[in-house]
Amino acid sequence: MASEDIAQLTEALAKTHVGDGELSYKGQGLKLDNAQSVAEIAHAIEEFQGLRALRLEGNTIGVEAAESIAKALENKSELQRCSWSDMFTGRLRSEIPAALKSLGSALIKSGARLTELDLSDNAFGPDGVKGIETLLKSPACYTLRELKLNNCGMGIGGGKILAGALIECHKQSSAAGTPLRLKVFIAGRNRLENEGATALAKAFQLMRSLEEVHMPQNGINHQGVTALAGAMQHNPDLRVLNLNDNTFTKRGALPMAQALRHLRNVQVINFGDCLVRSEGAIAIAAALREGLPILKELNLSFGELSEAAALVVARCVKDKPQLEKLDLNGNCFGEEGCEAVREALESMNMADMLGSLSDDEGEPDEDDDEDDEEIEEQSDDEEEQEENGLDESQGSSDGDGSPVKPSDRVSPAFSPDLQAFLTSPTAEKLLDLGAKRTLLIEQQVDYSDSSKITDAFLKISSVYEEEPEVKKAVLDTTDALLKKALCGSCFQSYSFLSSLLVTLGLLKGEGKVQKACVMPGHLLALTHSVEQEYFPRDHADVLQTFVSKYGEALSNCSSGRDALQAALDRRTAS
Repeated sequence: MASEDIAQLTEALAKTHVGDGELSYKGQGLKLDNAQSVAEIAHAIEEFQGLRALRLEGNTIGVEAAESIAKALENKSELQRCSWSDMFTGRLRSEIPAALKSLGSALIKSGARLTELDLSDNAFGPDGVKGIETLLKSPACYTLRELKLNNCGMGIGGGKILAGALIECHKQSSAAGTPLRLKVFIAGRNRLENEGATALAKAFQLMRSLEEVHMPQNGINHQGVTALAGAMQHNPDLRVLNLNDNTFTKRGALPMAQALRHLRNVQVINFGDCLVRSEGAIAIAAALREGLPILKELNLSFGELSEAAALVVARCVKDKPQLEKLDLNGNCFGEEGCEAVREALESMNMADMLGSLSDDEGEPDEDDDEDDEEIEEQSDDEEEQEENGLDESQGSSDGDGSPVKPSDRVSPAFSPDLQAFLTSPTAEKLLDLGAKRTLLIEQQVDYSDSSKITDAFLKISSVYEEEPEVKKAVLDTTDALLKKALCGSCFQSYSFLSSLLVTLGLLKGEGKVQKACVMPGHLLALTHSVEQEYFPRDHADVLQTFVSKYGEALSNCSSGRDALQAALDRRTAS
């Protein structure tokens, strides 16, 4: 060993922390290539009685040095915590699996029962995951509570290997009477993408014990988000969910919001830079209405939210007494919109909880909207092609949050008379349905699909006339339709509102959305509905927010729009 290396090691050992069962060489920058270079550390490990935590992060360890450390660990049965992040800087990627296998084999041989394993910042890729696969399946990890693999470059392959190991560990530990109950999982910046995330979701759903999940920057889009949402719903003790910088869009945000409805212990939600967008934000607002009673932090920054969508979210945090931070920065409010959001929170005495809005993107131009729609249509076509070749288990959710395959959802068979009306609506055809019209609507409209409720409402209300018999038939039928649509969960009814707003042109939708040619009857029937007891006041508040902000979209029916605005003002003021 060179004299300068000996001097470096001697100085490092002088800084070694020993206490509380912990032996730490954290951040000492040691270059440990062989048995000689690590001899004193190995000796210190062997001599340490009651070793419970070993910290080696911030050094660089070669294969031979790892074997020497492993030899020293073979009798350390009390070891519980291994903090081994940033431990292979400058090493060949091919060296890392061998080093990890040596260390893992020693832990298994020792009879140790780990509670924490941190291998973050090691960039070992899928092969590195193979290096810890046997360890993760072994009794040494039956007691694991915290697994930290941040910034390891696992990729899809590594994510699948990791998921398989966790599933096998859960199976074997359950058979032994001590099922794996992992509480903290950290795996940001790993390029897991949809397939890796979906594989891990299966493991999470089995464990049902997670309290913190951190998976930012993994290239996950709505398919992977949907899988994770289903898994989170089965982890009732979840407190922290960080999926920052993945891509939700509406199709990921809706199932995630559906899952959040069922979680009572969540304190921190980080969906920043996730392209949640306005429809997704409204769905999350519905989850805020129904659940999340002890939420402390909500991050929906850089998500392309409109001012109106942000106002809906802001009003839904009113009853969150423990809320400390609401981050809405980097969205599309514009100067007036930013002020409106601030004023809304000030009116609820919650202004100090709102983070900075200094990076607001401003309101999008109409040209930007058209370009986005073209891009989304192309993206939708590509994703549909991908999904046709994927596992059909990635479907949407039904009313209680259970996965539903597209093939499982069967539309009711319409009666011939009702089908004739919905195909080509006229007042005469509606009257011909007779007294049974409301019953037919209730029985045969698919209430699990908000777009079908919207379509039925618009077709019925399109034949509105002031002639008493027609007017009564239209309003009685729309009352029956909306009364049932709005009597379910807040999530379902907010989903309907979102669909209606998009179809009326008051909210920018995603993908291929057919906007309605707005007719006076649409607005007059809606005006009647918002004045009824079955129409919740908070839903009227959502409508008012969008009609007030984007009412110009209804300018071709200005009298109907003004009547609706007046009715909404009365309802929300009462």
